[in-house]
Amino acid sequence: MKINVVGTSGAGKSTLARRLSEALSLPHIEMDALLWLPDWQERPDAQLFKALETALTASPGWVLDGNFDRTRGIKWREVDMVIWVDTGFWRTMTQAVTRAVRRAWTQQELWPGTGNRESFRKTFFSRDSILLWTLKAWPRNRRRYVAAMADPQYRHIRFVRLCHPKEMDQFVQAVVH
Repeated sequence: MKINVVGTSGAGKSTLARRLSEALSLPHIEMDALLWLPDWQERPDAQLFKALETALTASPGWVLDGNFDRTRGIKWREVDMVIWVDTGFWRTMTQAVTRAVRRAWTQQELWPGTGNRESFRKTFFSRDSILLWTLKAWPRNRRRYVAAMADPQYRHIRFVRLCHPKEMDQFVQAVVH
């Protein structure tokens, strides 16, 4: 099975992707880990696309976590299922703030080998704030995924829209059994 878990930053897509990866014994591929280089530099698109192709062809099945619309042609070419974590705006923002504060407080490295860590300054006082990104991306992602679900070119994909943590729990349980 090939699954892409999508949703706005803070919605819970990475957590769900890890849970599904474990439940299905499939590799978990995190798009952010493919994108980010040290010092918060983004990998150029050509390199990102190559890294994504390599990751997706390394195993007959996987759980891919991430949006990056520019990679859709690669990641949805053979995907079986797209799971859209569409939690409400306030839940998403609350989860994004909680996560950002925890990461800034603990100084957890986000992707091994990058040295990238969140900081209070960057989170709350920067134009590069993940919270500002979440605020802008939430309505855009909703429009994008509603349109994709209705687009005939993606009729080969099973779309699943999960809007609440209970639905996510039920979905994981259903996959396991």
